[in-house]
Amino acid sequence: MVEVVVLGMLAVAAASLNGAFAGRPAEPFQEAARLLTLQRRRTARADVLLTRIGVVSLPLAAALAALVVPFGDRAAVGSGVGVVWFNAMEVVAWGAVWLAGWGVNSAFGLVGGYRFLAQGLAYELPHMFALITAALAAHSLDLRIIGEAQGGLWFAVWMPAAFAVYLVSALAMAFWGPFGHPVGGDAAGGVLAELSGPDRLVFLAGRYGLLTVAAAVAVPLFLGGGAGPWLPAWLWSPVKTCAVLALLVWTRRRFPVLRMDRAMTVAWTVLIPATVLQMLVVAIVVV
Repeated sequence: MVEVVVLGMLAVAAASLNGAFAGRPAEPFQEAARLLTLQRRRTARADVLLTRIGVVSLPLAAALAALVVPFGDRAAVGSGVGVVWFNAMEVVAWGAVWLAGWGVNSAFGLVGGYRFLAQGLAYELPHMFALITAALAAHSLDLRIIGEAQGGLWFAVWMPAAFAVYLVSALAMAFWGPFGHPVGGDAAGGVLAELSGPDRLVFLAGRYGLLTVAAAVAVPLFLGGGAGPWLPAWLWSPVKTCAVLALLVWTRRRFPVLRMDRAMTVAWTVLIPATVLQMLVVAIVVV
């Protein structure tokens, strides 16, 4: 379980960096303490059970996905289908965000929930193709084996399209940066509009957790896992994760938020053809 604890610490660090970029104090613990002392706000006829299920399911999905992330050649749960498990936890995140937006019985929350579903339909296919491309090259769905298969050359080097699409889909999965429309200010915060107190804190923790896990999975998929000079494999994995996570966090203040229609257009006309072509090239090389 050490890997899960380390990823949780990196999620806290990401929250700190984001606070610094936003011009706020870079101390997430103060904000956490404030939210814990706030009273929950409840709208008329809200479905409290569905809201709580959605709020709790988001960090739960991130934690379950983290179980199969290897640090070096070790993972909390050694799974031969780690790629499939990681992708399945994304589906849990879809349901969590939608339930959180639906349950509060608010127009803004509902709009945010449906925006995330539309965003999921846009990014999921290119995301899956990027995952399959790496798995195809390694002849395995095990993240540990995929990382070990890159001893000679990282997949990010000869699969640049798949790697780039994966990073874009990681942002979309955590509705972050240019894909933050589900919690956009034009909808008063979208899914977050009616979440307050501990509910808001838990939901935000899940969001940072998803972003961190997505960054960590990029390491065995495309960056050679724990391979590297001087440092041991179990240390190279978090170092590479920090680099990817810093890049993802940096995008939030550097790119405008895309509207859903534009995001879907880019996904279907650019990302899907790029990943399919990349997968075809990999298949030809492997065969």
